[in-house]
Amino acid sequence: MTFEKAHDLFINNHLVNRTGERRGRLERGHQHGDQLFLRNVWWPSQGNFDQLHPEYEVLDWRGRSYVADFVWLQGFVKLLIEIKGFATHVRDMDRFKYCNELNRETFLHAMGFQVISFAYDDVEQRPELCISLLRMVLSRYQPSKTPVSRAMFAEKEIIRFAIVHVEPIRPKDVEMHFKVDHKTAVLMLQKLCAKGWLIPALRGNEIRVVGYELARDVLDYLE
Repeated sequence: MTFEKAHDLFINNHLVNRTGERRGRLERGHQHGDQLFLRNVWWPSQGNFDQLHPEYEVLDWRGRSYVADFVWLQGFVKLLIEIKGFATHVRDMDRFKYCNELNRETFLHAMGFQVISFAYDDVEQRPELCISLLRMVLSRYQPSKTPVSRAMFAEKEIIRFAIVHVEPIRPKDVEMHFKVDHKTAVLMLQKLCAKGWLIPALRGNEIRVVGYELARDVLDYLE
């Protein structure tokens, strides 16, 4: 099925299930930026619009209606997606609007939504970056389309741990985080070094390895 046909079905299905102002908001709100995100990012990444809801209405901390560009609902997961243009979200924003936006995002997080945003310029000009980032987010909640070995799963978790840890990770860190013995931790780190994802970190002019650092663009590994 082509994107155009799938997109028409997607929007029409949501229009049929909405009435009144909720329908009007979808008709008025689903404009160029949202459609570009679906065409350039979501469709190439997912190949469907399952569980995706356009122009999704939620309430903010004041009880006022707020319409998100998209919300992806998958089980207990509520992922809110915004496409933000520089003009409306930066250049033309005053201090009051800026505070409200931050308060709204914090409130939505407290209500169980994970809020992620994409810049319109990236959606238009660098969609491959947006695709990689989106896949990283969704991979936390979707089963893999191809079988994944326990070893590969463990490697990806070590890469994620290294990103969060910031400083070079030590075998001891891997032992404590993953509840494995020292020999297993060292072996896992050495395998990632052999694959080029980690590099040994040395202290000064010493030869002794004191930790391991990320060596490559992690987006390619974590998609």
